[in-house]
Amino acid sequence: MEHFAPAWGWAQPAGGCRGPVGSSRSPTRRGVPALGGLGRIPAVRVRWERDPPGCCGELLPSRATRLEFPRIALRRMPSIRQTLQEMGVKVWDVFPELRQGRRGGGAGPRNGTAPTLLTNYLDTQYFGEISIGTPAQTFKVVFDTGSANLWVPSYKCSPLYSACVSHSRYDSSKSRTYISNGTGFAIRYGSGSVKGFLSQDIVVVSDIPIIQVFAEATALPAFPFIFARFDGVLGMGFPSQAIDGITPVFDRILSQQILKEDVFSVYYSRASKNAPLKPGGEIILGGSDPAYYTGDFHYLNVSKSGYWQISMKGVSVGAEILFCKEGCLVAVDTGASYITGPAGPVSVLMKAIGAAEMAEGEYVVDCDQVPQLPNISFHLGGKVYALSGSAYILRQSQYGEDICVVAFSGLDIPPPAGPLWILGASFIRHYYTKFDRRNNRIGFATAR
Repeated sequence: MEHFAPAWGWAQPAGGCRGPVGSSRSPTRRGVPALGGLGRIPAVRVRWERDPPGCCGELLPSRATRLEFPRIALRRMPSIRQTLQEMGVKVWDVFPELRQGRRGGGAGPRNGTAPTLLTNYLDTQYFGEISIGTPAQTFKVVFDTGSANLWVPSYKCSPLYSACVSHSRYDSSKSRTYISNGTGFAIRYGSGSVKGFLSQDIVVVSDIPIIQVFAEATALPAFPFIFARFDGVLGMGFPSQAIDGITPVFDRILSQQILKEDVFSVYYSRASKNAPLKPGGEIILGGSDPAYYTGDFHYLNVSKSGYWQISMKGVSVGAEILFCKEGCLVAVDTGASYITGPAGPVSVLMKAIGAAEMAEGEYVVDCDQVPQLPNISFHLGGKVYALSGSAYILRQSQYGEDICVVAFSGLDIPPPAGPLWILGASFIRHYYTKFDRRNNRIGFATAR
């Protein structure tokens, strides 16, 4: 790719210190770091200009410039659940509070904290890389449409938290573009909380630099994160989902008006996951790639403003609709691998396909029977999206032997957020998914 060295312009509040484009004048503490602190930010095909007055600390490309579909390469790794199973550890023994089928609750952020579904990260398999700071510090993050904040482990995390030590940690003292914030931050999980404080620095996503407020995690529960192959989470949800009203990363990118469309698309490869760090997919900012799908996209408007949720008109096994006949809500969640639904219907669904309960809430089938399993279909926007048995079965290893796990999980979410179905990677692998912020809709096309 051809690169152009950008001419940097830093925005300051109206009436504040504002140097000319390309200036190395140091702003006041209320502004942003001196241009000389940029170091080696990846050059992109953009000429940068100053922000409009009143928008502090923002890097903007020229309004006339559009990037050619920035791409984020994704890797596929064993999930936390798979890692535990390979060790012969049952997830329910580690998380006894999950035995009742209730793994999360609440409707959203409140008083600086937000309840988060633990199952999202138990089953997460896909991550991509970003960098924070100058010089760049690299992190593997989950791009999660079910949340809207960015957090990574902090160098200030106590060694007592073994999960911190086993991951890359952000060290603000090594970044020339760090700005202190210090506001407390917490995300609640079923077994504990990710806690820390807010900071500000340059975050680079697919060669796009933005100035971003994010959370440095100083307390990470050992379970599940000591087994996680990712370092942190980058929320791709709406601003209304963000804790403390922080502008999400994707909104920062949108504000620069450099994408061809206000969308991002997610492709998850169906390639074998036997080898660590095998390429696993791609997120495209500003559009989609016809190489990843056949036919056309079919769109559904979001059913709840500010959330990647849509309406569903049925869940069928074979030709028979068993659930959701009167309609229900479904979230499309890139941070989850499993498809989840209310615990009762999922239990009935498992009986309908002949699955046996291996552990409480976990179901398996005889691997020899996978080709004979019925389709499970989701009725969305007048179309039927079917998954064959091989699509909703995950081959995993336990005690050195292959087992075939059904990628469905029971999850009771209390009102007002629930009841809710969640379509995770098992669905997205077969239906290339486009998230359209401008039109508040989600599109699906048959994945190649």
